[in-house]
Amino acid sequence: MKEITIPISPDTIKDLHTGDTVALTGILATGRDTVHKWMFDTFIRKTREPEGDDLEVYEAIKPIFKESLIYHCGPVVSGLDTGEYKFVAAGPTTSIREEPYQSEVMHHFDLRGVIGKGGMKANTLQACHDVPAAYFHAIGGAATLIAESVEEVVGVYKLSFGVPEAIWVLKVNQFPVVVTMDSHGVSIHDQVEAESKKKLEGLLKK
Repeated sequence: MKEITIPISPDTIKDLHTGDTVALTGILATGRDTVHKWMFDTFIRKTREPEGDDLEVYEAIKPIFKESLIYHCGPVVSGLDTGEYKFVAAGPTTSIREEPYQSEVMHHFDLRGVIGKGGMKANTLQACHDVPAAYFHAIGGAATLIAESVEEVVGVYKLSFGVPEAIWVLKVNQFPVVVTMDSHGVSIHDQVEAESKKKLEGLLKK
């Protein structure tokens, strides 16, 4: 297993290939559908005007995301009434919902990667090459185990979006992931899809 500390350099990303197992240590943040659309519409495409604490949050998250990772995760969090937050479960959510936004979000924030499950499509794979970055597959069904790698909830933004959709800033230690889309244009997900299609066509011909 390769141990990688966040922030991550471009050279470190270029040294990774699909199939590599990685343990991530450092600061990263969560972001799901609502966060991606908010970032995309407000600060990338600028189809809506900033309102409320939008600008303040944007300035706060820019240095957090730079050369770090965004984690597609809707956590279960304790301590909501006291502010002493602790991740109870932190499993990945399906990444494909973010495909319309992910490439431009990666470029805009200079992300070094995305963590999720299920993989993503061509636009994100191209961004992995160009930024550069990687897609890290987290283990579905291991939400409690993954939560154990969260040492501290450093902060939270946009809690008004709801607990699963907020931006949770996390200090992680030895967060276990597998590279399934790398900066060299290789996607294990594409390979699996192609192989599955081939097998299905073979079955249909019988």
